[in-house]
Amino acid sequence: MPVNNFTRWTRRESSSPSWAPRPLMSVLVKPAGADCNLRCTYCFYLEKAALYPQTRVHRMGPEVQEAMIRQLMTQGLPHVSFGWQGGEPTLMGLDFFRRAVEWQQQYGYSGQTVANGLQTNGLLLNDEWAEFLRRYKFLVGVSLDGPPDLHDFYRRNAAGKGSFGRVMENIERLKAHRVEFNLLVVLNDRNVTQPERLWDFFLEHDLRYLQFIPCVERDPRTGKLASFSITGKQYGQFLRRTFDRWYGEGEPTLYERFFNDLLAVYCGEEHPSCLHRPECGDYVVVEHNGDVYACDFFVEPEWYLGNLLETPLPALTQTERAQSFRQRKRNLAPECRRCGWLPLCYGGCPKYRQFAGGVHRPNYLCEGYKRFYAYAHERLLALAHKYGRRPRVPLPPAELRRNDPCPCGSGRKFKKCCGR
Repeated sequence: MPVNNFTRWTRRESSSPSWAPRPLMSVLVKPAGADCNLRCTYCFYLEKAALYPQTRVHRMGPEVQEAMIRQLMTQGLPHVSFGWQGGEPTLMGLDFFRRAVEWQQQYGYSGQTVANGLQTNGLLLNDEWAEFLRRYKFLVGVSLDGPPDLHDFYRRNAAGKGSFGRVMENIERLKAHRVEFNLLVVLNDRNVTQPERLWDFFLEHDLRYLQFIPCVERDPRTGKLASFSITGKQYGQFLRRTFDRWYGEGEPTLYERFFNDLLAVYCGEEHPSCLHRPECGDYVVVEHNGDVYACDFFVEPEWYLGNLLETPLPALTQTERAQSFRQRKRNLAPECRRCGWLPLCYGGCPKYRQFAGGVHRPNYLCEGYKRFYAYAHERLLALAHKYGRRPRVPLPPAELRRNDPCPCGSGRKFKKCCGR
């Protein structure tokens, strides 16, 4: 299953594409703002409703929706993508997405491809939704944190009831309608310590397309790390143990986004995720009223770029503020510049750097990344060679000898650390 599922519209001919210096190919849309029918304890986006106190309910109107689609699709680019997220985007109702597809068909040109991704908690899906998603080839991401006791611990509704049963019911509905979907698993303090149990649960239910997201947030009352957050060490241990399952006997049969993305890098390709590229800025976020922000993790006044009803999307991405946001990721700590694993992570997401003191500091999850990279290095190289590819990025020594210093930076020998 592809990460991006492109659907080809054939409507009208277009003049030759006009390429901007840095074309905007993707938007992450919050059509219902931060509104949601769940009250997940660890959700970082619910608080964004405070940016729009004028109304209790936030919904994207047709004027904003049409302008956003038109501005993105009429740049002349061969590929564009829309990520519909929230909050909970299905609160908009199915007619909203039918209208989106109609405008995509109207403004698309012959040969242009458009990708639609829907990230949902899965509660409102039904057969009508599933048939629509299959027909127009939406790639659906469903949030599921594992078995009932793990999923329901944090993912509850306003009445305090868990959501596991309904989510699993609708996952089976997606399967029945042959909708392409994957799972988004938030790694919190409870499930991060049970990697094998998670892995076996997903395999048992034939759920083979996964993405693990480390949960690191601050408690708004104390300013300290929230109790559900994980540590870098926990993240590294989780990655190592799940990598063993993913790698198996040297023939991975399950898709996990981070592992598959990393394998792509070992095969000489650009990192598919913005988290581990030298710069940010692969997309922008569009809020329900047309406000545009630089990133999903930074929907805040400092990184407000403008409103698309006043300034077109392509122009907003070329503003000084947008350029500054992209480039600030290059402000690496000295220890990052010296690190042999830099070409694999480029300091990681600025969100996680902030928890370590700012974007100029090493990533909060750095310890976990380094331990994992050293642990998985030789097997990723073996897979790259097996697939007939030769890595084109500088890496630590291809052959780590047992008595060499461990590349994770622990100060111990490789055989006593990550090479155990």
